[in-house]
Amino acid sequence: MSGTQAHPRRLSFGIKTTPAHIGYEDIVRVWREADRVPSIEHAWLWDHLVPMFGPADGPVLEGWTLLSALAARTERLGLGLLVSGNRVRPPALLAKMAATVDVIAGGRLTVGLGVGATRRAAGGSGGVPAKNAAVDEYAAYGITPVGPAEGVARLAESCAILRRLWTEERVDFDGAYYRLAGGHCEPRPARHLPLLVGGTGTRTLRVAAEHADVWNAPGPPHNDVAFLRKRAAVLDRHCADIGRPPEDIVRSVQTHVFWADPERTRATVRELVDAGFGHIVLSLTLPLPASAAHRVAEEIIEPVLAEHRTVPARAG
Repeated sequence: MSGTQAHPRRLSFGIKTTPAHIGYEDIVRVWREADRVPSIEHAWLWDHLVPMFGPADGPVLEGWTLLSALAARTERLGLGLLVSGNRVRPPALLAKMAATVDVIAGGRLTVGLGVGATRRAAGGSGGVPAKNAAVDEYAAYGITPVGPAEGVARLAESCAILRRLWTEERVDFDGAYYRLAGGHCEPRPARHLPLLVGGTGTRTLRVAAEHADVWNAPGPPHNDVAFLRKRAAVLDRHCADIGRPPEDIVRSVQTHVFWADPERTRATVRELVDAGFGHIVLSLTLPLPASAAHRVAEEIIEPVLAEHRTVPARAG
């Protein structure tokens, strides 16, 4: 059964709090509130070092540092980053960081990873490269962007390194971009640490098919649902090529919450569920209202869950 042809067998909902133009205490407040709302199963941050929206000189909290703090101040929520940029940290360092956060979280972490920013393609007038805030972010932090093909190849190597460091005592790795001699990650996770790959490019979807437990796509308003159906079908084909059952990979998607129009958000979520996405991440737009976690649960999550329970899955 293809993930693009039937309702998912199970729905889970999470929230995403983008740590830009917002203070630590406000994020903690929302996560601790969400930790007490059973219909919210997971919570997420992003991985940018400068704002991607609003004033360019605004505050941004670093994702993994913040995630560690939130892991210590929550008890139930699954948690992670959507998604870590693969160029920001060497994969062996990321493996160590993730293993540490999972200890703090008591086994609640999912590790999200994506290609990250790649070199600009010409897209402006007169051959001037199109503006790309993520590439500008790399320049601000001394990170050299690479071309898209190299970015995807690096992502594939990183996924392999992460899994090996989490499961093997010593790791030697001689890749095109990363090399380890006697890699060692203790304490290793006491469980299978889920790996989420984010992105919709065809080559990235191949990496997801080979390595991911979860595939995450940016959703509306960035990509329409018809586009996401097509991308999910590409993932299915990659799975078929390597002999992996496509249902092994959880289909995850992000979409924004419109506080003034919850029916608009509910309608989008219904479309995403109908397209086969069962892991829904609701990005909480600013400014956050009072009792944001309860509002998103009562106005969006719980009505959709109630509908899903009463509608039988269609045959694929």
